[in-house]
Amino acid sequence: MENAELLKKLREETGISMIECKKALEDANWDIQRAKEILREKGKEMIKGRSSREMNKGIVEAYIHMGGKIGVMLELLCESDFVAKSDDFKKLAHEIALQAAATRPLFVSPEDIPEEVLNNEIKICQKQFEVSNKPQNILNQIIEGRIKKYKEEVSLLSQPWVKDPSKKIQDLITETRAKIGENITIGKFARFEI
Repeated sequence: MENAELLKKLREETGISMIECKKALEDANWDIQRAKEILREKGKEMIKGRSSREMNKGIVEAYIHMGGKIGVMLELLCESDFVAKSDDFKKLAHEIALQAAATRPLFVSPEDIPEEVLNNEIKICQKQFEVSNKPQNILNQIIEGRIKKYKEEVSLLSQPWVKDPSKKIQDLITETRAKIGENITIGKFARFEI
């Protein structure tokens, strides 16, 4: 395969700029598989410097399930219209909306959970172990573990992905960020069920 064809193929498969693809191919001696690895490695580095950039572009994804009984509207944000229109970005939005439909999260991230909600959960856990004869330090560890699990269950970003439980939703976003080379975040979502 000629160099120009390899460059075109790598650009189509990764969605990364021609300049970055060419650099990666040159660094990999025109081995397309090695170039993909280099781009993935660089992608994570390129994202680090972008965390402070404004994300005011994106899409609203709507997902309807169970014959119209469950619906999700999701706002997924990025830095540019170019990325917002890309297939990878649209696919990510669809996967996250599908996740929200399937798992009933209440918040985007654990940091979004109000303190009063966490305090209420702690009180519930303490009530459950009120009659227990366990030492207080053991009870504190149990309650801490349950609160951690609660945060994971109700926070969309910390949930295991329904299609591959070895990955969390945050991992999907991170992978897409690395591939696209732009910062991505969930703005908000709403889940409806009849």
